[in-house]
Amino acid sequence: MNLHAIELRLVRLPLVSAFRSSLSTETAREALLVRVESDEGEGWGECVAGTDPFYSCEYVDSAWLTLRRHLAPRLLATTELSGSTVAGVLAPIKGHRMAKAALEMAVLDAELRAAGISFSSYLGGVSSAVTPGVAVGIIRPVEELLERVQAYLEEGYLRVKLKVEPGWDLEPVQAVRERFGGDLMLQVDANGSYRRSDLAHLALFDEFSLLFIEQPLHEEDLLGHAQLAQQLTTPVCLDESIVSAQSAASAIALGACSVVNIKAGRVGGYLEARAVHDFCLSANVPVWCGGMLETGLGRAANLALASLPGFTLPGDISASDRYFHQDIIPPFRLSGGQIAVPTGPGLGVEVLRSVVEELTTRSETVSELEP
Repeated sequence: MNLHAIELRLVRLPLVSAFRSSLSTETAREALLVRVESDEGEGWGECVAGTDPFYSCEYVDSAWLTLRRHLAPRLLATTELSGSTVAGVLAPIKGHRMAKAALEMAVLDAELRAAGISFSSYLGGVSSAVTPGVAVGIIRPVEELLERVQAYLEEGYLRVKLKVEPGWDLEPVQAVRERFGGDLMLQVDANGSYRRSDLAHLALFDEFSLLFIEQPLHEEDLLGHAQLAQQLTTPVCLDESIVSAQSAASAIALGACSVVNIKAGRVGGYLEARAVHDFCLSANVPVWCGGMLETGLGRAANLALASLPGFTLPGDISASDRYFHQDIIPPFRLSGGQIAVPTGPGLGVEVLRSVVEELTTRSETVSELEP
């Protein structure tokens, strides 16, 4: 495959309701889309970087600049490109995993569309539908949180994830557990907001029979997570700490986690995400697919990823209306507590171009090599 042009497009999708974690409060999703034009057709990708560098050092403006100046020109200069070779072509550029993942996704979409192969089949998916969970941000007061959780359960979600932080943790978790009972699949996500000095406090989560506690400590503190895992009966899951299959292997070997959250953008692409999955499957470590407020494009790719056999826990792949009044593809819907995995070629979804145009705040096409 030879690329002729790479289009960068920033769209802004207002959220149905504000989403707050220990890192930030978001009222809209600024999504950086990538569209490649090739001799085999076009393909779409999505960069999951946020507007600001709170979750990751990558953010929309830095990703745009990196794509425009460094990554896109390398792909345009490469002949006989394929989805499986994108990572190698871009390897000389250090870091910028989310930007690289967007390009890999777009090239794979074009390649698989031309070949008539679905994203799920290409990755090795075995499930036709996945069971999603719903992530609930920090909502005060507790009464409002309980109402929100109730509404999600009535919609058909079977697993609830609560965002927590120091000062907002035990009380809301206890309230949800008491209101909805011990059978509810419940987990918490701290986004690295606690420290080693909080280990005794974190051990108090054990009384709530959680699926796991996600990323309680700083992303670089694997030793602290290993110490915490020894003191808790609640399993520890890592998110931000997992940036590759190698880092997952190290974390597991250290005993820093017994569950892994896989986000393709965070590890540099869906092929590396598959490698993380494969290692965890061989190590008998359950994985699940995390979310980054993706549009329908990223959601389609995540559904394909979550159809792999090691994804035994519900992921953060909610229906489109969980976050957006208007998505950029026909919306994914929850049916019987599940969402169907797209089976069409490539990502298996069609972009609503008129909606994309309406939501676009910035666009640029790269078709020539940088001097």
